[in-house]
Amino acid sequence: MKRPPPIPELPAAPRRRRSLSEEERTLWESVAKQTKPLRKRARAAKAQIAPPDPATPAAAKPATPPKLLPPAKLPRVARPALPPTAPPLAPLGRRERSQLSRGRKEIDARLDLHGMTQTRAHRVLFGFLQRAHSEGLTFVLVITGKGKIGAESERGVLRRQVPQWLSLPEFRSLVVGFEEAHIGHGGEGALYVRVRRSRI
Repeated sequence: MKRPPPIPELPAAPRRRRSLSEEERTLWESVAKQTKPLRKRARAAKAQIAPPDPATPAAAKPATPPKLLPPAKLPRVARPALPPTAPPLAPLGRRERSQLSRGRKEIDARLDLHGMTQTRAHRVLFGFLQRAHSEGLTFVLVITGKGKIGAESERGVLRRQVPQWLSLPEFRSLVVGFEEAHIGHGGEGALYVRVRRSRI
């Protein structure tokens, strides 16, 4: 017994679109008015990313960083010159001492410090040697007095102090050297002093 052929299915009838009601239309129109198209935003974004126009001035280009210059060398500051030190003392030679003691070399000036205090004797001796130096004198005699050992006498103090004063820098700039005088000029209580020549 043969089966009957299948019945072909008919295509579904197209659905009819429902028309909008008046309320739905007004709602749709109000929503459509509030929305903005996406194309304008895309164009604005493209305008921002767009490559720069070659006609724009160079000032718009990012500035190149400035070149770093090497640090300037500071000028060397000259160190202040130290004051010249006073020359050392030199003893009188035997020949000069013998010539002074025998009177073959003249003593240009004498200074007697007898009876003076240390303060006054120091001031007077310094002024005396300054004058001798400025006047170009060569040999002077400074009398200190012998004094007595152990006695509290200014003379004995000056006998010890004057050689120490003559060794100080301020006196060395005026004096070349000194030595104990001959007995005829006072011996232990006097000194031959050679005055330094002034440099003109």
